[in-house]
Amino acid sequence: MSLMGLNNLYREVILDHSEHPHHKRRLANATQTITLKNPTCGDVINLEIELDNNRIKDIGFTGEGCTISQSSSSMMTDAVLGKSVVESLEMAQIFSDMVMGQKHPQADLDKLGDAAILSSVMKFPARIKCATLCWWALRKSLGDEER
Repeated sequence: MSLMGLNNLYREVILDHSEHPHHKRRLANATQTITLKNPTCGDVINLEIELDNNRIKDIGFTGEGCTISQSSSSMMTDAVLGKSVVESLEMAQIFSDMVMGQKHPQADLDKLGDAAILSSVMKFPARIKCATLCWWALRKSLGDEER
């Protein structure tokens, strides 16, 4: 597949997650909830997580935002569902590093699932906050506020 074809495929995946987001819903049994806002563009995410034995049993989000924000939220919820808190925080760090241009082994990027295609966001610094908003919400809701 050509580079142009690959870019078009990535664009289609991003648009699909934005138009048909996975896990965009409220949770009845949330144990963690947080709302974060991106004041520079107005994106808002309300993240709800149901933890069971230090594992993400269920996850959902609501809120409004741009295509990047909504698709990143959808991809993030897919990636961390069923993962332990430690695994989820590691994935959030990998994602953060990736969109800031830091290199990771392919095995680390594979953990992110579809979210790995958002690596191209680093070319658009104004959009990095859009892509990372949900991942910051995940980190804060799981108690990782220091990093």
